[in-house]
This record gives sequence, C-alpha cells and structure tokens, in this order.
Amino acid sequence: MTRSELHMEKPKSKFMLVSIVLLGCLAAVFTALYFYSQSLITIEAPKKELGEKIIIQLPSGKSVFTYENLIVEEEGKLFYKGERNTLDLTGGTIVYEDWE
Repeated sequence: MTRSELHMEKPKSKFMLVSIVLLGCLAAVFTALYFYSQSLITIEAPKKELGEKIIIQLPSGKSVFTYENLIVEEEGKLFYKGERNTLDLTGGTIVYEDWE
C-alpha cells in the first residue's frame, strides 16, 4: 500500500448510513409522539358546589360577598368559614342577590 492510499478516506457502507438515518427518524417520531401525548393529558380539579351567591350587610355598613354554603350559624352566631380563615359576621343580615 502506498502512502497516498493510507491517507485516503475509505468509503463507508450504505447500510451503516441508512441505519443511522432510520434510527434518527424513529427517535424523532417517538419524541414527537411523547410530547403530543403529554399535551393531551389535563387534570382538572373537581367543581365544588358552593350554593347561591349572597351578600351579607354588616352593621358597620360594609358588605361581604360570598356563597351560601360558606356561611355557618353556630350557637346564634354567624360565621364565614373559608379554606384558610374564619370570620365572625354576627349582626349582619343576609341578602340573597346575584353579584358579579
């Protein structure tokens, strides 16, 4: 073998080139299908039935806008019980109005 033959690049087989291209296309298809299927999955919280919309007129003249099922009457006192807090609304009058 001569020196020029040693430094010349050997031709690669077509089978190797075709297999690399097919594997790349297959990987791209699987990746695209994975992200597409992830975008289809949605998790929704269950809807809570909070009752009618009401307004509570407090003796100070202020108003509290809330839902009927969040108001609790215990021992003659009126309380608002939300997820994180409890308010004493004693002395307030409940007005059944639809507010926006």
